Amino acid sequence: MGKISNQNHLYQRQISASMVFCLLVLNILGCSQNQPNSDASQVKNVVESATKQQRFDGITITAVTFDKPIGVGVERRAREFEKLTGAKVNVVKLPIKDVFPAMQQDFENKTNKYDVVVFSPQWMTDFAQPGYLEDLTQRVKADKLLQWDDIAPFFREFTATYNGKIYAVPVDGDFHMVYYRTDLLEKAGLEPPRTWEDYIAIAKKFHGQDLNGDGKPDYGSCMAKQPKHTNHKLFWSVASPFLQSQGTQQGSYFDPETMKPLVNNAAFAKALDIYKETNKYSPPEEMTLNLYQARDLFFDGRCAMTLDWGDVGTLLSDPTLSQISDKIGALILPGSKEVLDRKTGKLLPCDKLTCPYAIDGVNHAPYGAVGGWVGGINAIAKPEVKDASYALISYISQPAQSNVDVTIGITGFNPYRISQFTNREAWLKSGMKQKAVSKYLGGIAVSLKNPNMVLDLRVPENALYEREILDTALDDFLLGKKTRQETMEHLEREWEKVTNKKGRDSQIEAYRGSLGIQ
Repeated sequence: MGKISNQNHLYQRQISASMVFCLLVLNILGCSQNQPNSDASQVKNVVESATKQQRFDGITITAVTFDKPIGVGVERRAREFEKLTGAKVNVVKLPIKDVFPAMQQDFENKTNKYDVVVFSPQWMTDFAQPGYLEDLTQRVKADKLLQWDDIAPFFREFTATYNGKIYAVPVDGDFHMVYYRTDLLEKAGLEPPRTWEDYIAIAKKFHGQDLNGDGKPDYGSCMAKQPKHTNHKLFWSVASPFLQSQGTQQGSYFDPETMKPLVNNAAFAKALDIYKETNKYSPPEEMTLNLYQARDLFFDGRCAMTLDWGDVGTLLSDPTLSQISDKIGALILPGSKEVLDRKTGKLLPCDKLTCPYAIDGVNHAPYGAVGGWVGGINAIAKPEVKDASYALISYISQPAQSNVDVTIGITGFNPYRISQFTNREAWLKSGMKQKAVSKYLGGIAVSLKNPNMVLDLRVPENALYEREILDTALDDFLLGKKTRQETMEHLEREWEKVTNKKGRDSQIEAYRGSLGIQ
Protein backbone atom coordinates (compact mmCIF):
# COMPACT_ATOMS: atom_id res chain seq x y z
CA MET A 1 0.00 0.00 0.00
CA GLY A 2 2.01 2.94 -1.22
CA LYS A 3 -0.68 5.49 -0.57
CA ILE A 4 -1.45 8.04 2.13
CA SER A 5 -4.73 7.18 3.79
CA ASN A 6 -8.01 9.09 3.91
CA GLN A 7 -9.40 7.64 7.11
CA ASN A 8 -12.73 9.45 7.00
CA HIS A 9 -13.72 8.27 3.56
CA LEU A 10 -12.06 5.13 2.30
CA TYR A 11 -11.00 2.91 5.14
CA GLN A 12 -13.70 3.11 7.81
CA ARG A 13 -15.53 0.01 6.73
CA GLN A 14 -17.47 -2.56 8.63
CA ILE A 15 -15.74 -5.91 8.49
CA SER A 16 -17.97 -8.90 7.93
CA ALA A 17 -18.11 -11.28 10.87
CA SER A 18 -17.14 -14.13 8.57
CA MET A 19 -13.75 -12.45 8.07
CA VAL A 20 -12.87 -11.90 11.73
CA PHE A 21 -9.87 -14.00 12.73
CA CYS A 22 -10.49 -16.59 15.45
CA LEU A 23 -7.90 -15.92 18.10
CA LEU A 24 -7.69 -19.17 19.98
CA VAL A 25 -7.57 -22.72 18.72
CA LEU A 26 -11.00 -23.55 20.13
CA ASN A 27 -12.47 -20.54 18.39
CA ILE A 28 -10.71 -21.52 15.17
CA LEU A 29 -12.15 -24.98 15.31
CA GLY A 30 -15.54 -23.55 16.13
CA CYS A 31 -15.42 -21.20 13.17
CA SER A 32 -14.48 -24.08 10.93
CA GLN A 33 -17.77 -25.82 11.51
CA ASN A 34 -20.10 -25.78 8.52
CA GLN A 35 -17.34 -24.33 6.32
CA PRO A 36 -17.00 -25.59 2.74
CA ASN A 37 -14.39 -28.25 2.13
CA SER A 38 -12.41 -25.78 0.05
CA ASP A 39 -11.64 -23.87 3.26
CA ALA A 40 -10.18 -26.90 5.04
CA SER A 41 -6.57 -26.22 4.08
CA GLN A 42 -6.81 -22.59 5.17
CA VAL A 43 -8.35 -23.56 8.52
CA LYS A 44 -5.56 -26.14 8.98
CA ASN A 45 -2.96 -23.43 8.35
CA VAL A 46 -4.61 -21.12 10.87
CA VAL A 47 -4.67 -23.85 13.50
CA GLU A 48 -1.00 -24.64 12.90
CA SER A 49 -0.10 -20.97 13.07
CA ALA A 50 -1.90 -20.55 16.36
CA THR A 51 -0.59 -23.70 18.03
CA LYS A 52 3.04 -23.50 16.90
CA GLN A 53 3.70 -19.98 18.12
CA GLN A 54 6.62 -19.84 20.54
CA ARG A 55 5.96 -18.23 23.94
CA PHE A 56 7.54 -14.83 24.62
CA ASP A 57 6.17 -14.09 28.08
CA GLY A 58 7.70 -10.99 29.64
CA ILE A 59 9.19 -9.69 26.37
CA THR A 60 8.13 -6.30 25.02
CA ILE A 61 8.39 -5.41 21.32
CA THR A 62 8.00 -1.92 19.90
CA ALA A 63 6.98 -1.77 16.25
CA VAL A 64 6.76 1.42 14.20
CA THR A 65 5.03 2.16 10.90
CA PHE A 66 2.71 4.75 9.42
CA ASP A 67 -0.72 5.30 10.87
CA LYS A 68 -3.38 4.42 8.32
CA PRO A 69 -3.94 2.06 6.74
CA ILE A 70 -0.80 -0.08 7.22
CA GLY A 71 -0.74 0.63 10.95
CA VAL A 72 -4.28 -0.70 11.24
CA GLY A 73 -3.28 -4.00 9.65
CA VAL A 74 -0.22 -4.35 11.87
CA GLU A 75 -2.18 -3.53 15.02
CA ARG A 76 -4.89 -6.12 14.27
CA ARG A 77 -2.41 -8.94 14.14
CA ALA A 78 -0.21 -7.60 16.94
CA ARG A 79 -3.09 -7.89 19.40
CA GLU A 80 -3.63 -11.50 18.37
CA PHE A 81 0.09 -12.22 18.59
CA GLU A 82 0.09 -10.99 22.19
CA LYS A 83 -2.63 -13.46 23.15
CA LEU A 84 -0.95 -16.35 21.37
CA THR A 85 2.60 -15.78 22.63
CA GLY A 86 2.48 -13.74 25.84
CA ALA A 87 4.58 -10.96 24.30
CA LYS A 88 3.70 -7.31 24.76
CA VAL A 89 3.60 -5.40 21.46
CA ASN A 90 3.63 -1.61 21.35
CA VAL A 91 2.62 -0.35 17.91
CA VAL A 92 3.77 3.20 17.18
CA LYS A 93 1.79 4.67 14.28
CA LEU A 94 3.10 7.87 12.75
CA PRO A 95 1.92 10.23 9.99
CA ILE A 96 3.46 9.21 6.68
CA LYS A 97 5.74 12.27 6.56
CA ASP A 98 7.28 11.33 9.92
CA VAL A 99 7.89 7.61 9.41
CA PHE A 100 11.22 7.68 7.57
CA PRO A 101 12.77 10.45 9.71
CA ALA A 102 11.76 8.66 12.92
CA MET A 103 13.26 5.36 11.79
CA GLN A 104 16.39 6.97 10.39
CA GLN A 105 16.99 8.99 13.56
CA ASP A 106 16.57 5.94 15.77
CA PHE A 107 18.99 3.92 13.66
CA GLU A 108 21.61 6.64 13.34
CA ASN A 109 21.53 7.58 17.02
CA LYS A 110 21.35 3.94 18.14
CA THR A 111 18.61 4.83 20.63
CA ASN A 112 16.97 1.45 19.99
CA LYS A 113 13.43 2.78 20.45
CA TYR A 114 12.06 0.52 17.71
CA ASP A 115 12.60 -3.23 17.48
CA VAL A 116 10.42 -3.78 14.41
CA VAL A 117 10.23 -1.35 11.50
CA VAL A 118 7.45 -1.83 8.96
CA PHE A 119 8.76 0.35 6.18
CA SER A 120 8.66 1.20 2.50
CA PRO A 121 11.12 -0.89 0.43
CA GLN A 122 12.31 2.38 -1.11
CA TRP A 123 14.21 2.93 2.13
CA MET A 124 15.95 -0.46 1.99
CA THR A 125 19.34 0.90 0.94
CA ASP A 126 19.15 3.66 3.56
CA PHE A 127 18.67 1.01 6.26
CA ALA A 128 20.44 -2.13 4.98
CA GLN A 129 23.59 -0.60 3.51
CA PRO A 130 24.78 0.95 6.84
CA GLY A 131 23.94 -2.27 8.75
CA TYR A 132 20.90 -0.99 10.62
CA LEU A 133 18.77 -4.04 9.74
CA GLU A 134 19.18 -7.61 10.94
CA ASP A 135 20.00 -10.14 8.23
CA LEU A 136 16.95 -12.43 8.22
CA THR A 137 18.16 -14.89 5.58
CA GLN A 138 18.66 -17.87 7.87
CA ARG A 139 15.51 -17.22 9.89
CA VAL A 140 13.42 -17.08 6.72
CA LYS A 141 14.94 -20.28 5.34
CA ALA A 142 14.12 -22.14 8.56
CA ASP A 143 10.55 -20.78 8.83
CA LYS A 144 8.10 -23.31 7.37
CA LEU A 145 4.97 -21.43 8.43
CA LEU A 146 6.07 -18.37 6.47
CA GLN A 147 5.92 -20.35 3.19
CA TRP A 148 8.54 -18.11 1.60
CA ASP A 149 8.18 -19.68 -1.85
CA ASP A 150 4.51 -18.67 -1.87
CA ILE A 151 5.55 -15.01 -1.92
CA ALA A 152 5.70 -13.82 -5.53
CA PRO A 153 9.29 -13.73 -6.85
CA PHE A 154 9.35 -9.95 -7.35
CA PHE A 155 8.58 -9.27 -3.68
CA ARG A 156 10.71 -12.17 -2.44
CA GLU A 157 13.80 -11.47 -4.52
CA PHE A 158 13.73 -7.68 -4.77
CA THR A 159 11.58 -5.75 -2.30
CA ALA A 160 12.61 -7.97 0.64
CA THR A 161 16.21 -8.40 -0.44
CA TYR A 162 19.30 -6.24 -0.73
CA ASN A 163 22.62 -7.41 -2.17
CA GLY A 164 21.49 -11.03 -2.11
CA LYS A 165 20.47 -11.07 1.58
CA ILE A 166 16.96 -11.00 3.04
CA TYR A 167 16.49 -8.01 5.32
CA ALA A 168 12.70 -7.86 5.48
CA VAL A 169 9.51 -9.89 5.17
CA PRO A 170 6.73 -8.56 2.90
CA VAL A 171 3.37 -7.77 4.49
CA ASP A 172 1.96 -5.90 1.48
CA GLY A 173 2.44 -5.77 -2.28
CA ASP A 174 2.30 -2.57 -4.29
CA PHE A 175 2.25 -2.17 -8.05
CA HIS A 176 0.17 -0.26 -10.54
CA MET A 177 -2.56 -1.67 -12.75
CA VAL A 178 -5.11 -0.18 -15.12
CA TYR A 179 -8.77 -0.40 -14.13
CA TYR A 180 -11.43 0.02 -16.81
CA ARG A 181 -15.17 -0.14 -17.37
CA THR A 182 -15.89 -3.55 -18.86
CA ASP A 183 -19.45 -2.59 -19.84
CA LEU A 184 -18.30 0.38 -21.91
CA LEU A 185 -15.61 -1.53 -23.79
CA GLU A 186 -17.86 -4.54 -24.41
CA LYS A 187 -20.68 -2.37 -25.77
CA ALA A 188 -18.22 -0.57 -28.06
CA GLY A 189 -16.62 -3.84 -29.19
CA LEU A 190 -13.21 -2.80 -27.88
CA GLU A 191 -10.47 -4.85 -26.27
CA PRO A 192 -8.75 -3.57 -23.10
CA PRO A 193 -5.62 -1.50 -23.85
CA ARG A 194 -2.50 -3.54 -24.64
CA THR A 195 -0.28 -0.54 -25.38
CA TRP A 196 -0.25 3.06 -24.18
CA GLU A 197 -1.36 4.07 -27.67
CA ASP A 198 -4.42 1.84 -27.13
CA TYR A 199 -5.03 3.57 -23.80
CA ILE A 200 -5.02 6.98 -25.49
CA ALA A 201 -7.39 5.79 -28.25
CA ILE A 202 -9.91 4.37 -25.75
CA ALA A 203 -9.73 7.46 -23.55
CA LYS A 204 -10.37 9.66 -26.61
CA LYS A 205 -13.39 7.59 -27.66
CA PHE A 206 -15.22 7.83 -24.35
CA HIS A 207 -14.21 11.33 -23.33
CA GLY A 208 -17.16 13.72 -23.23
CA GLN A 209 -19.79 10.96 -23.16
CA ASP A 210 -22.20 10.47 -20.27
CA LEU A 211 -20.74 7.33 -18.69
CA ASN A 212 -22.93 7.08 -15.57
CA GLY A 213 -26.31 8.26 -16.76
CA ASP A 214 -26.46 11.52 -14.85
CA GLY A 215 -26.75 13.68 -17.94
CA LYS A 216 -23.27 15.18 -17.59
CA PRO A 217 -20.25 14.63 -19.89
CA ASP A 218 -17.59 12.39 -18.35
CA TYR A 219 -13.94 11.50 -18.91
CA GLY A 220 -11.88 8.97 -20.82
CA SER A 221 -9.11 8.80 -18.19
CA CYS A 222 -8.70 9.89 -14.58
CA MET A 223 -5.29 10.06 -12.89
CA ALA A 224 -4.15 11.62 -9.61
CA LYS A 225 -1.62 14.12 -10.96
CA GLN A 226 -1.41 16.31 -7.88
CA PRO A 227 2.22 17.51 -7.60
CA LYS A 228 4.43 15.71 -5.06
CA HIS A 229 1.69 13.19 -4.40
CA THR A 230 1.42 10.40 -6.97
CA ASN A 231 2.23 12.29 -10.17
CA HIS A 232 5.76 10.90 -10.57
CA LYS A 233 4.58 7.34 -9.83
CA LEU A 234 1.89 7.49 -12.50
CA PHE A 235 4.34 8.83 -15.05
CA TRP A 236 6.83 6.04 -14.39
CA SER A 237 4.10 3.51 -15.10
CA VAL A 238 3.84 5.04 -18.56
CA ALA A 239 7.60 5.28 -19.07
CA SER A 240 8.60 1.83 -17.76
CA PRO A 241 7.85 -0.32 -20.82
CA PHE A 242 9.85 2.05 -23.02
CA LEU A 243 12.86 2.01 -20.67
CA GLN A 244 13.12 -1.59 -19.39
CA SER A 245 12.72 -4.85 -21.30
CA GLN A 246 15.39 -7.29 -20.10
CA GLY A 247 13.95 -8.13 -16.66
CA THR A 248 13.89 -6.48 -13.26
CA GLN A 249 17.67 -6.47 -12.84
CA GLN A 250 18.09 -4.21 -15.86
CA GLY A 251 16.56 -1.31 -13.93
CA SER A 252 14.66 1.60 -15.45
CA TYR A 253 16.10 4.71 -13.77
CA PHE A 254 19.87 4.63 -14.38
CA ASP A 255 22.50 2.74 -16.28
CA PRO A 256 23.67 0.37 -13.51
CA GLU A 257 27.27 0.58 -14.72
CA THR A 258 27.64 4.37 -14.77
CA MET A 259 24.60 5.76 -12.92
CA LYS A 260 23.77 7.83 -16.00
CA PRO A 261 20.08 8.84 -15.78
CA LEU A 262 17.78 7.31 -18.40
CA VAL A 263 15.80 10.53 -18.73
CA ASN A 264 17.11 12.19 -21.90
CA ASN A 265 16.39 9.91 -24.85
CA ALA A 266 13.73 8.99 -27.39
CA ALA A 267 11.99 6.55 -25.04
CA PHE A 268 11.59 9.10 -22.28
CA ALA A 269 10.40 11.65 -24.82
CA LYS A 270 7.73 9.22 -26.07
CA ALA A 271 6.53 8.63 -22.50
CA LEU A 272 6.32 12.37 -21.83
CA ASP A 273 4.21 12.86 -24.95
CA ILE A 274 1.80 10.06 -24.00
CA TYR A 275 1.49 11.24 -20.42
CA LYS A 276 0.71 14.78 -21.55
CA GLU A 277 -1.86 13.56 -24.06
CA THR A 278 -3.83 11.82 -21.30
CA ASN A 279 -4.59 15.33 -20.00
CA LYS A 280 -6.77 15.93 -23.09
CA TYR A 281 -9.21 13.23 -21.98
CA SER A 282 -9.25 13.91 -18.25
CA PRO A 283 -11.18 16.08 -15.77
CA PRO A 284 -10.23 19.77 -16.06
CA GLU A 285 -8.93 19.68 -12.48
CA GLU A 286 -6.77 16.58 -12.99
CA MET A 287 -3.51 18.45 -12.31
CA THR A 288 -4.67 18.99 -8.73
CA LEU A 289 -6.40 15.63 -8.13
CA ASN A 290 -5.12 13.52 -5.25
CA LEU A 291 -5.49 9.75 -5.20
CA TYR A 292 -8.78 9.72 -3.33
CA GLN A 293 -10.42 12.33 -5.51
CA ALA A 294 -9.44 10.36 -8.61
CA ARG A 295 -10.87 7.20 -7.04
CA ASP A 296 -14.11 9.01 -6.23
CA LEU A 297 -14.54 9.95 -9.88
CA PHE A 298 -13.87 6.40 -11.01
CA PHE A 299 -16.12 4.79 -8.42
CA ASP A 300 -18.89 7.23 -9.34
CA GLY A 301 -18.73 5.93 -12.90
CA ARG A 302 -17.33 9.15 -14.37
CA CYS A 303 -14.13 7.67 -15.88
CA ALA A 304 -13.67 4.99 -18.52
CA MET A 305 -10.21 4.11 -17.12
CA THR A 306 -7.88 4.88 -14.26
CA LEU A 307 -4.39 3.96 -13.06
CA ASP A 308 -4.06 2.87 -9.44
CA TRP A 309 -2.74 0.41 -6.86
CA GLY A 310 -4.35 -2.85 -5.74
CA ASP A 311 -6.53 -1.10 -3.16
CA VAL A 312 -9.16 -0.58 -5.82
CA GLY A 313 -10.00 -4.28 -5.77
CA THR A 314 -10.73 -4.42 -2.04
CA LEU A 315 -12.58 -1.11 -2.08
CA LEU A 316 -14.84 -2.38 -4.86
CA SER A 317 -16.22 -4.99 -2.44
CA ASP A 318 -17.87 -2.17 -0.48
CA PRO A 319 -21.16 -1.21 -2.19
CA THR A 320 -21.23 2.10 -0.30
CA LEU A 321 -18.11 3.20 -2.17
CA SER A 322 -18.93 2.07 -5.67
CA GLN A 323 -22.07 1.23 -7.61
CA ILE A 324 -20.10 -0.16 -10.56
CA SER A 325 -18.07 -2.91 -8.87
CA ASP A 326 -19.43 -5.59 -11.22
CA LYS A 327 -18.46 -3.48 -14.23
CA ILE A 328 -14.75 -3.08 -13.46
CA GLY A 329 -11.89 -4.91 -15.09
CA ALA A 330 -8.22 -4.90 -14.07
CA LEU A 331 -5.22 -5.62 -16.25
CA ILE A 332 -1.46 -5.43 -16.46
CA LEU A 333 -0.14 -1.98 -17.29
CA PRO A 334 -0.18 -1.22 -21.02
CA GLY A 335 3.12 -1.78 -22.75
CA SER A 336 5.08 -0.74 -25.82
CA LYS A 337 6.14 -2.25 -29.12
CA GLU A 338 9.36 -0.21 -28.97
CA VAL A 339 12.09 -0.03 -26.33
CA LEU A 340 15.13 2.08 -25.60
CA ASP A 341 18.49 1.27 -27.14
CA ARG A 342 20.68 2.47 -24.29
CA LYS A 343 23.73 2.82 -26.52
CA THR A 344 22.14 5.19 -29.02
CA GLY A 345 19.28 6.71 -27.01
CA LYS A 346 16.86 5.76 -29.78
CA LEU A 347 13.85 3.44 -29.89
CA LEU A 348 14.12 -0.08 -31.30
CA PRO A 349 11.20 -2.30 -32.36
CA CYS A 350 10.46 -5.25 -30.11
CA ASP A 351 11.78 -8.63 -31.16
CA LYS A 352 12.99 -11.74 -29.35
CA LEU A 353 16.24 -10.04 -28.37
CA THR A 354 15.08 -6.54 -27.53
CA CYS A 355 11.91 -7.69 -25.72
CA PRO A 356 12.43 -11.27 -24.53
CA TYR A 357 9.41 -11.17 -22.17
CA ALA A 358 7.00 -9.56 -24.64
CA ILE A 359 3.42 -10.78 -24.85
CA ASP A 360 2.24 -10.89 -28.46
CA GLY A 361 4.92 -8.41 -29.44
CA VAL A 362 4.20 -5.96 -26.62
CA ASN A 363 6.76 -5.28 -23.91
CA HIS A 364 5.03 -4.91 -20.54
CA ALA A 365 6.88 -3.60 -17.50
CA PRO A 366 4.53 -3.65 -14.48
CA TYR A 367 5.72 -0.91 -12.16
CA GLY A 368 6.12 -1.83 -8.48
CA ALA A 369 5.28 1.69 -7.34
CA VAL A 370 6.63 1.89 -3.76
CA GLY A 371 6.76 -1.91 -3.81
CA GLY A 372 4.64 -2.77 -0.78
CA TRP A 373 5.50 -2.46 2.90
CA VAL A 374 7.91 -4.87 4.57
CA GLY A 375 8.88 -5.71 8.14
CA GLY A 376 12.49 -5.62 9.34
CA ILE A 377 14.30 -5.90 12.68
CA ASN A 378 16.67 -3.48 14.40
CA ALA A 379 20.12 -5.06 14.26
CA ILE A 380 21.05 -3.85 17.78
CA ALA A 381 17.95 -5.20 19.53
CA LYS A 382 18.51 -7.79 22.25
CA PRO A 383 18.64 -11.41 21.02
CA GLU A 384 15.42 -12.45 22.77
CA VAL A 385 13.67 -9.36 21.41
CA LYS A 386 14.89 -10.20 17.89
CA ASP A 387 13.36 -13.67 18.25
CA ALA A 388 10.00 -12.24 19.29
CA SER A 389 10.18 -9.51 16.65
CA TYR A 390 10.80 -11.98 13.86
CA ALA A 391 7.96 -14.17 15.11
CA LEU A 392 5.62 -11.17 14.93
CA ILE A 393 6.61 -10.24 11.39
CA SER A 394 6.35 -13.84 10.27
CA TYR A 395 2.92 -14.18 11.89
CA ILE A 396 1.56 -11.15 10.06
CA SER A 397 2.91 -12.38 6.71
CA GLN A 398 1.96 -16.07 7.00
CA PRO A 399 -0.77 -17.17 4.55
CA ALA A 400 -3.16 -18.03 7.38
CA GLN A 401 -3.32 -14.35 8.30
CA SER A 402 -2.29 -12.44 5.18
CA ASN A 403 -4.57 -14.26 2.75
CA VAL A 404 -7.50 -12.80 4.67
CA ASP A 405 -5.92 -9.41 5.37
CA VAL A 406 -5.36 -8.57 1.69
CA THR A 407 -9.11 -8.77 1.10
CA ILE A 408 -9.90 -6.18 3.79
CA GLY A 409 -9.53 -2.56 2.75
CA ILE A 410 -8.80 -1.17 6.22
CA THR A 411 -5.56 -3.15 6.51
CA GLY A 412 -3.92 -1.42 3.56
CA PHE A 413 -2.37 -4.76 2.60
CA ASN A 414 -2.47 -5.64 -1.09
CA PRO A 415 -1.73 -9.08 -2.62
CA TYR A 416 1.87 -10.30 -2.71
CA ARG A 417 1.52 -14.09 -2.39
CA ILE A 418 0.78 -16.54 -5.19
CA SER A 419 -1.95 -18.16 -3.09
CA GLN A 420 -3.66 -14.79 -2.77
CA PHE A 421 -4.59 -14.74 -6.43
CA THR A 422 -5.08 -18.49 -6.91
CA ASN A 423 -7.43 -19.03 -3.94
CA ARG A 424 -10.60 -17.01 -4.46
CA GLU A 425 -12.72 -18.02 -1.44
CA ALA A 426 -11.51 -15.21 0.81
CA TRP A 427 -12.17 -12.63 -1.89
CA LEU A 428 -15.72 -13.83 -2.42
CA LYS A 429 -16.33 -13.78 1.33
CA SER A 430 -15.13 -10.19 1.45
CA GLY A 431 -18.11 -9.17 -0.68
CA MET A 432 -16.52 -9.01 -4.13
CA LYS A 433 -18.64 -10.47 -6.87
CA GLN A 434 -17.39 -13.43 -8.90
CA LYS A 435 -16.89 -11.41 -12.09
CA ALA A 436 -14.97 -8.67 -10.28
CA VAL A 437 -12.79 -11.23 -8.49
CA SER A 438 -11.90 -12.94 -11.76
CA LYS A 439 -10.96 -9.67 -13.45
CA TYR A 440 -9.04 -8.31 -10.47
CA LEU A 441 -7.04 -11.44 -9.67
CA GLY A 442 -6.42 -12.07 -13.35
CA GLY A 443 -4.76 -8.68 -13.68
CA ILE A 444 -2.67 -9.33 -10.57
CA ALA A 445 -1.57 -12.76 -11.78
CA VAL A 446 -0.38 -11.53 -15.16
CA SER A 447 1.54 -8.67 -13.52
CA LEU A 448 3.22 -10.70 -10.77
CA LYS A 449 4.27 -13.46 -13.15
CA ASN A 450 6.02 -11.02 -15.46
CA PRO A 451 9.83 -11.25 -15.12
CA ASN A 452 10.09 -7.65 -16.33
CA MET A 453 8.47 -6.03 -13.28
CA VAL A 454 10.04 -2.65 -12.54
CA LEU A 455 11.55 -2.03 -9.12
CA ASP A 456 10.92 1.42 -7.70
CA LEU A 457 13.99 3.55 -7.08
CA ARG A 458 15.84 2.36 -3.96
CA VAL A 459 18.89 4.53 -3.43
CA PRO A 460 19.70 7.22 -0.84
CA GLU A 461 17.90 10.47 -1.72
CA ASN A 462 15.27 8.63 -3.78
CA ALA A 463 12.70 11.19 -2.62
CA LEU A 464 14.87 14.01 -3.96
CA TYR A 465 15.28 12.29 -7.33
CA GLU A 466 11.59 11.43 -7.66
CA ARG A 467 9.25 13.49 -5.48
CA GLU A 468 11.17 16.76 -5.69
CA ILE A 469 13.02 16.93 -9.01
CA LEU A 470 11.00 14.59 -11.26
CA ASP A 471 7.59 15.60 -9.94
CA THR A 472 8.33 19.32 -10.26
CA ALA A 473 9.66 18.87 -13.79
CA LEU A 474 6.59 16.87 -14.81
CA ASP A 475 4.29 19.54 -13.42
CA ASP A 476 6.12 22.24 -15.38
CA PHE A 477 5.98 20.14 -18.55
CA LEU A 478 2.28 19.34 -18.26
CA LEU A 479 1.48 23.00 -17.61
CA GLY A 480 3.53 24.10 -20.62
CA LYS A 481 6.21 25.87 -18.62
CA LYS A 482 8.96 23.72 -20.15
CA THR A 483 9.27 22.00 -23.50
CA ARG A 484 9.83 18.29 -23.74
CA GLN A 485 13.54 18.74 -24.49
CA GLU A 486 13.96 21.30 -21.71
CA THR A 487 12.30 18.89 -19.29
CA MET A 488 14.62 16.02 -20.18
CA GLU A 489 17.75 18.15 -20.04
CA HIS A 490 16.69 19.62 -16.70
CA LEU A 491 16.07 16.16 -15.25
CA GLU A 492 19.38 14.80 -16.48
CA ARG A 493 21.28 17.79 -15.10
CA GLU A 494 19.58 17.81 -11.69
CA TRP A 495 19.75 14.04 -11.19
CA GLU A 496 23.45 14.12 -12.01
CA LYS A 497 23.95 16.82 -9.37
CA VAL A 498 22.35 14.62 -6.71
CA THR A 499 24.42 11.60 -7.74
CA ASN A 500 27.66 13.55 -7.68
CA LYS A 501 26.85 15.13 -4.33
CA LYS A 502 26.05 11.76 -2.72
CA GLY A 503 29.03 10.12 -4.41
CA ARG A 504 28.69 8.31 -7.71
CA ASP A 505 30.46 5.15 -6.58
CA SER A 506 28.29 4.76 -3.47
CA GLN A 507 25.11 5.45 -5.46
CA ILE A 508 26.11 2.87 -8.07
CA GLU A 509 26.73 0.37 -5.28
CA ALA A 510 23.32 1.10 -3.75
CA TYR A 511 21.50 0.93 -7.10
CA ARG A 512 23.16 -2.32 -8.14
CA GLY A 513 22.59 -3.80 -4.70
CA SER A 514 18.89 -2.98 -4.87
CA LEU A 515 18.66 -4.71 -8.26
CA GLY A 516 20.48 -7.76 -6.94
CA ILE A 517 23.47 -7.28 -9.27
CA GLN A 518 26.44 -8.92 -7.60
